[in-house]
Amino acid sequence: TRVVVASRTYADFTPQATFDIKKCDLHKLEEGPPLQAVLTREEGLQYYRTMQVMRRMELKADQLYKQKIIRGFCHLYDGQEACAVGIESGINRTDHLITAYRAHGYTLTRGGTVREIMAELTGRRGGIAKGKGGSMHMYAKHFYGGNGIVGAQVPLGAGVALACKYQGKNELCVCLYGDGAANQGQIFETYNMAALWKLPCIFICENNKYGMGTSVERAAASTDYYKRGDFIPGLRVDGMDILCVREATKFAAEHCRSGKGPILMELQTYRYHGHSMSDPGISYRTREEIQEVRSKSDPISLLKDRMISNNMASVEELKEIDVEVRKEIEDAAQFATTDPEPPLEDLCNHIFSNEPPMEVRGTNPWAKLKSIS
Repeated sequence: TRVVVASRTYADFTPQATFDIKKCDLHKLEEGPPLQAVLTREEGLQYYRTMQVMRRMELKADQLYKQKIIRGFCHLYDGQEACAVGIESGINRTDHLITAYRAHGYTLTRGGTVREIMAELTGRRGGIAKGKGGSMHMYAKHFYGGNGIVGAQVPLGAGVALACKYQGKNELCVCLYGDGAANQGQIFETYNMAALWKLPCIFICENNKYGMGTSVERAAASTDYYKRGDFIPGLRVDGMDILCVREATKFAAEHCRSGKGPILMELQTYRYHGHSMSDPGISYRTREEIQEVRSKSDPISLLKDRMISNNMASVEELKEIDVEVRKEIEDAAQFATTDPEPPLEDLCNHIFSNEPPMEVRGTNPWAKLKSIS
């Protein structure tokens, strides 16, 4: 079959196609994102690859966790890939993003490498936070992390949006939280400030239907999360379709950049794993439910089917991408399991960004550690 692949030239493929996408539900908006999206072959292949890397990376993390190589908190993102990749393709790399602790996918789209992410999960020196952050605390340029306190990243994101407005560079901040955090008081305080100050902030609720083991219906008196900004306009988006997410994000970004203040997006999505690795994920939902989402609305399958049925890529070509991705993940896992752990003397480094070396008290008043910026 290799010969067949080689003989099909790229000229045979459709370079771009237009797809009908699901209409968003609107709150306080006259009109919403377009009902059609243009996808080029290049974009399609890039989205497919990134989502596959994300999916494989999370499955590898699951495996390493079960082998006790990754320990502690670990929240996996598989199932929600269209959200991260869709949002990223609707904003600029100079825009800012902050999320909760299900952060591996965003660390990747914000420029982290698979090696850095995997090594951070195993707590090694080559990790993206030098092995000190672990699963919930990864950072990159214009990416303010993984944050471990439920809902606490939302006011921080509004602070970043305030800085965007203050500096006047026409940048914005995407501020993500889950349905489980949507009832936190600090979120409503932030809505109020953001609306008063017209901050360029896109609040995004990634609604994956369960906050830990509690379904949205049992946790929220109103599950219309996109309307809960009250005085802030909102959109409810199909979070399993990357094109829906991309178009809605572009629409929201345009809203913010034109000085209209904050906007809210609810992405309806689904996580295949449990809340974290300590949750088998099937005590509060059935295996059939998970299987049904996988078979009917998997974000990767959806994109793949679109591309193949519109002659934008061949099955063989996508399989080749899968093989490359698998290899990339294997190499990263190999690095993450062999890279050394950080030495004790690195413990207190980087407390400040630009200060002369200082002494830090250890576990008792006599133990002194050194901190270097």
